[in-house]
Amino acid sequence: MQEKMEKVPIHQKLTLTIREAAEYSNIGINKIDALLRAPGCPFVLFVGSKKLVKRKEFEEYIRSQVAI
Repeated sequence: MQEKMEKVPIHQKLTLTIREAAEYSNIGINKIDALLRAPGCPFVLFVGSKKLVKRKEFEEYIRSQVAI
């Protein structure tokens, strides 16, 4: 018997995909991707060539900004 996998709510995840981060923050996918490409981005995590968003650092970054 196979157990049904429960989805982890976004606010409990350590990392987010670009799509999840866009949905979570209401910031466009292209803008988030551009932020992740910026040198010294504090919330990017590379897993091979895949870019993930560190949720807590992303939240802190957004809180500290007036405009993005």
